[in-house]
Amino acid sequence: MQEKTTAPVIEPHSDGNLSDIPARNARQRPRHAAFARKIDSAWVDVTTTEFLTQVRAIAKGLMACGIEPGDRVALMSRTRYEWTLCDFAIWTAGAVTVPIYETSSAHQVDWILTDSAAKGIVTELDRHTQIVEEVRGNSEALQHVWQIEGGGLDGLVEAGKEVSDQDLDRRRSIATRDDLATIIYTSGTTGRPKGCELTHGNFMSLSENAIAKLPEVVGEEGARMVLFLPLAHVLARFIQVLAVDSGVKVGHAPDIKKLMDDLKGFQPTFVLAVPRVFEKIYNMTDQKLAAENKGRLFRLAAKIAIAHSRAMDEGGAGLPLKVQHKVLDILVYSKLRDAMGGKVQYAISGGGPLGERLGHFFRGIGINILEGYGLTETTAPTNVGLPSLSKIGTVGVPLPGVGIRIADDGEIQARGVGVFRGYFNNPEATAEVFTEDGWFQTGDIGSMDSDGCLRITGRKKEIIVTAGGKNVAPAVLEDVVRAHPLVSQCVVVGDNRPFVGALLTLDGEMIEAWAKGHHRQGLTLESARTDDYVMEHLQHAIDNANKHVSQAESIRKWAVLPTDFTEENGYLTPSMKLKRQLITTDYASAIDDLYGGPVESI
Repeated sequence: MQEKTTAPVIEPHSDGNLSDIPARNARQRPRHAAFARKIDSAWVDVTTTEFLTQVRAIAKGLMACGIEPGDRVALMSRTRYEWTLCDFAIWTAGAVTVPIYETSSAHQVDWILTDSAAKGIVTELDRHTQIVEEVRGNSEALQHVWQIEGGGLDGLVEAGKEVSDQDLDRRRSIATRDDLATIIYTSGTTGRPKGCELTHGNFMSLSENAIAKLPEVVGEEGARMVLFLPLAHVLARFIQVLAVDSGVKVGHAPDIKKLMDDLKGFQPTFVLAVPRVFEKIYNMTDQKLAAENKGRLFRLAAKIAIAHSRAMDEGGAGLPLKVQHKVLDILVYSKLRDAMGGKVQYAISGGGPLGERLGHFFRGIGINILEGYGLTETTAPTNVGLPSLSKIGTVGVPLPGVGIRIADDGEIQARGVGVFRGYFNNPEATAEVFTEDGWFQTGDIGSMDSDGCLRITGRKKEIIVTAGGKNVAPAVLEDVVRAHPLVSQCVVVGDNRPFVGALLTLDGEMIEAWAKGHHRQGLTLESARTDDYVMEHLQHAIDNANKHVSQAESIRKWAVLPTDFTEENGYLTPSMKLKRQLITTDYASAIDDLYGGPVESI
């Protein structure tokens, strides 16, 4: 059994709570720009003093509406300034935030509101409020709905004018770090979502230790970031706290379609994203240059960037590679950095494996992606790559205050300052995920190198066992196939089958650009599914993935499905994870076709 525990830089304690952070910031740096809001296409700064004033005004309104210490208040909105504002206001009023993905169905909203016994909910748009009203009758506790776009926050501010500063300060100081700060319901790839109880101390102790370990990223004067991942997800939520705690200036980007414009205008020094975003940036650049008859230039640039990055791990690049890299930096890399705002030096990637190709490519163009690992139950990161120790292909070492060990069956187990205290109203599920000696069982499998860097190899429950008894981790194959610009999703199958197969879906957003770059004008999403030229390129993607595994683990047959897997049609969680059980059930006939029949007839 391997184990690596990093001692905390700042020892955990019970004093204070998350509402102390805005108060401290305003006291120490009253004119510092904590946020920037996009108003009429221009970014307008919000100082720490202004933020604190707004937080307190909304917190008073919550108190005036009868929100008591420990009450749950739900929050259903896109990622925007008001999300962060309400989050800290709920904490300042002594209450507990229950985030809900803004894309959630009525059934999901109903379950979360009912299970958490939320007393109030902040919604963003009419469609969110309509969903809440549909299910409101099922929740005995729900008394208030405040809609951001409907003037609900203004109403709260007005309602709170009679609450004194003294009463607010008394309320704000009740909670300690040991108290509940939020209940985050896991996306749930199977079964009903469970509410993870995270304390003020989970966020604060993890943030303090992460700040101490990442000064180059969050400690530099002028550090700034754009938040565009859903704040209902634990990773974005933790980074929100870390940014406010460290003084990083934050901008919010609620519309992912306008992300590149927001990056260019805000000019962040680091970004937070999931691997799919980096794949999109790579593929869009590839197809854009291909359409300009510069496809060969980009392929050369990518090859040199990856080689240059690999050379950094092997003593440095030789003179010929340095010269090529310098020339391509002028022609390609600098333009890609400019498209991301021109100042990005670091990126933090989480929510799934990035893959070595993308990691080396982005480092080769001058953007160091620090890959991290964690779960909702660990307040997001247990591990992250460091500027001083970043091994591409791993998720780095445990953060200070965190311990990681690899069990005899390969499962990753964790303990430390970020590990949750349990599932809300579900002691049985809580008992199931902790070992007898108190380690949280992640359900992921991995290995650890001599430096303590963790490598994720798959999900324990997702391991495929072929009819020949071969254990296959699907993520290794899926990540490589999905890197092809035409591929949106890849699901590897083969449980109890004679060989490994795969189901692919096509990326509708990339078809037109890819077709233009390959002189296949007129190609549509529908025609691409049976186009011989497309099939040939998809086979190349499969062949490339098979190079990463043994012959027994390689994909022998594959098929393209007529529709993509999306959150809207229920096959992806809000955090973009595949719902494998649902996919393999609904597409059982497509899987059977790969093997000439169901399992029983083989």
